[in-house]
Amino acid sequence: MSIIEGETTPQPTAQASAAIKRTLVEQRGIDHIPDSERRGTPRHLGLMWSGAILNVGVVVYGTLLVAMGLNLWQSLIAIAVGALSWILAGLCSLSGPAAGTTAFTISRAPFGRNGMRPIALFNWLMQIGYEVLDLVMIVLAGSALLGMAGVHVGTGAKLALLVVFAIAQSLLPMVGHAAITRVLHWLIAPFAALFVVMAWLTADKLHVTVGHPAGWAALMGGIALSASGGGLGWASSGPDYSRYLPREASRGRIFAAVTIGGAVPQALLMLLGVGVALLTDKATDPVSGLPAVYPGWFLLPYLVLLIVQMLSLNAINLYSSGVTLQAIGLPVGRWQAVAVDGAFSALVGAIVVFSSSFNTVLSNFLLFMNVWLAPWTAVFILDYFLRRGRYDVEALDSAGSRFGESRAFGMPGLTAMAAGMVVALLSIDTTVYTGPLAKLCAGGDLSVPTGLIVAGVVYYMLFRRESAAVPGIVGAEAMA
Repeated sequence: MSIIEGETTPQPTAQASAAIKRTLVEQRGIDHIPDSERRGTPRHLGLMWSGAILNVGVVVYGTLLVAMGLNLWQSLIAIAVGALSWILAGLCSLSGPAAGTTAFTISRAPFGRNGMRPIALFNWLMQIGYEVLDLVMIVLAGSALLGMAGVHVGTGAKLALLVVFAIAQSLLPMVGHAAITRVLHWLIAPFAALFVVMAWLTADKLHVTVGHPAGWAALMGGIALSASGGGLGWASSGPDYSRYLPREASRGRIFAAVTIGGAVPQALLMLLGVGVALLTDKATDPVSGLPAVYPGWFLLPYLVLLIVQMLSLNAINLYSSGVTLQAIGLPVGRWQAVAVDGAFSALVGAIVVFSSSFNTVLSNFLLFMNVWLAPWTAVFILDYFLRRGRYDVEALDSAGSRFGESRAFGMPGLTAMAAGMVVALLSIDTTVYTGPLAKLCAGGDLSVPTGLIVAGVVYYMLFRRESAAVPGIVGAEAMA
């Protein structure tokens, strides 16, 4: 049996699998990927993530660090932690080849079939948030290009651009996994060339000054932002793209490919963002502010590649949000789920496009998503290692239980998740809310480490207790 769009259906025959493999548009949703359809190498996976991270949004994350008041050395600390957060994405990616399905289908293992649904909803909302923010940047860049051509861009024109780009960003994820990875491989060279030119033009003007250090609260906020905009923020998408790797692919190489493929470009681009922010205090605006420090001839290729970058980046977001909707239980095909997400992100994007506080919306969004994402990441990774990377596909399909029981809720995972979320919420510091634990720590945002640690410790303890009570379950021998 296998998982096909949330329902139990017979495993395809060899002839059917071969036909699926030859089809241009991906036919798989959240169903288990059979060995005959596994393809690619860890290197290909790492290159895909490099292509995704090479985008202007990551440069903006670097500019936000300076906007938060961090000096050069503090910004470097935040950038380093953000790069190290790709370790989490690398570890989450290990479950993809092992289970052969998507992140939130695998999440049925620790949380249960129904227990997983509200957590998957958090992920869907996070993905929609990313899609909206990227779509806003695309519309702003498109408006700037029309302005350069002498076209007046009013409300109607912006809405028209929004509709056109919302449709355009949905095309690639509708085609599917293979198309997304291939296009991102093709785009690495032009994207890298753009940022090399940006770095050269920035270095030509830059006079490095360390500056006065910001307080503890600003530093911790910068670290949290850097992590949530980096590997932590992408951790829940990791298995969605690694699931097509052969089952026998080296776990060490998968981990290294994802970690290095994401961490290196992120660190370099955020460092570039810090340099740009030292030249202008308007660099947090990726369209009208950031390119203002560069010569006029650079604006056209910059805006064109920005649009291409955000469209390709949203392909990843839309693909993952689509399969997340399927895991929640929406009875639609994968491409239909992508269409639903594209329409919803366009609707919310129409509101944000006319907002005058883009950078505030961005930074608060990145920080608040840590409340659920850090605990989920801890439980998901720990569950993989406790079961030694062995998943019962039948159990994921029917019961969604670690112990092979017909239960809808995995209480160890849900209890750990709730504990981690509560502590993370108490430890967060944003412009609209500061938790009491953050206040006790002089305003330092500790939502990521507290969420990870508390959820991980609670899950380990509950897993050990239940595995001892149910002999012979998957992972029980790991407790010996």
